Amino acid sequence: MKTGTLQLQLQLHLSIATLAMFLLKTWRQTAFGVYGYLNFTKPGFLEHSKKFKPEEMETQIPGRNCIVTGANSGIGYATAEGLAQRGATVYLVCRNKERGEAALSEIQTKTGNRNVHLEICDLSSATEIKSFASRFSEKNLPLHVLVNNAGLIEQNRVTTTEGFELNFAVNVLGTYTMTELMVPLLEKASPDARVITVSSGGMYTSPLTKDLQYSESNYNGVEQYARNKRVQVALTEKWAETYENKGVGFYSMHPGWAETPGVAKSLPSFSKSLSGKLRASEEGADTVIWLALQPKEKLVSGAFYFDRAEAPKHLAFAATSGSHALINSVVDSLHSMVSRFV
Repeated sequence: MKTGTLQLQLQLHLSIATLAMFLLKTWRQTAFGVYGYLNFTKPGFLEHSKKFKPEEMETQIPGRNCIVTGANSGIGYATAEGLAQRGATVYLVCRNKERGEAALSEIQTKTGNRNVHLEICDLSSATEIKSFASRFSEKNLPLHVLVNNAGLIEQNRVTTTEGFELNFAVNVLGTYTMTELMVPLLEKASPDARVITVSSGGMYTSPLTKDLQYSESNYNGVEQYARNKRVQVALTEKWAETYENKGVGFYSMHPGWAETPGVAKSLPSFSKSLSGKLRASEEGADTVIWLALQPKEKLVSGAFYFDRAEAPKHLAFAATSGSHALINSVVDSLHSMVSRFV
């Protein structure tokens, strides 16, 4: 009798816990959907832009060296073009040589800036990133701006040749590896150096988790992307703390819901349902460029930005804020993974 009662109690507790998790996930998705529709769309950008100060985007930055990953299309391309227009020396880091060369030629032609260069690197490979970092370090240049833009939503579970789940490899491990390896060059550009990581509002739906490669059998690419983007925001906080005295600022940002080739390919139904309401790539890149141009004393290192303003990292009642306490464990895991590659 006692055993049966205990089993019933356990089942009841499990049922209650399962229901609570279901309700919490439902709330996160609902709150994100409403908040996003009101703020992340093109109408949201137009409304927020009424408060923008045009003079903040007029700064010219000749002599500043900038790296933009995933720069051949979408927000990365718009960011690279915007920085080149303002006189920066820009390095486009792209996986595909053909597309990279096309983007390079277009940006040089549009801006008249010949100090735009192409670097080929697959951001899903820690080995390739290390090779790129080694080559770039030989230039012995100060790095003023690193834009971690390259991102991916792969709906199905795919494993890289290095043994990592693909979304994680690009969005998290690639971002972590690139940033850590560029710190010495960023220090050379102190006190103006900054790292800008392009996250996503999708992170509002997910807490930080130590399950970095989504070990659950029922793989969900969109959910994994949201988890990855939460890691980026928490990593930015951690970097700001770790390198506080190095003269490097760290910022994460959300570009809003932009109409890019990546979104059209990875989220076709989302793209179709919001046709006409999605932001242009230039609108998505606006805050990235703004963050690159502002005096650092105006910015908060470790903060999350949206439409040229500091934004909350958590939605109300979403129970995600406490999860950032896991970041030290996450960083230890990332460091361990990267150290396997010479």
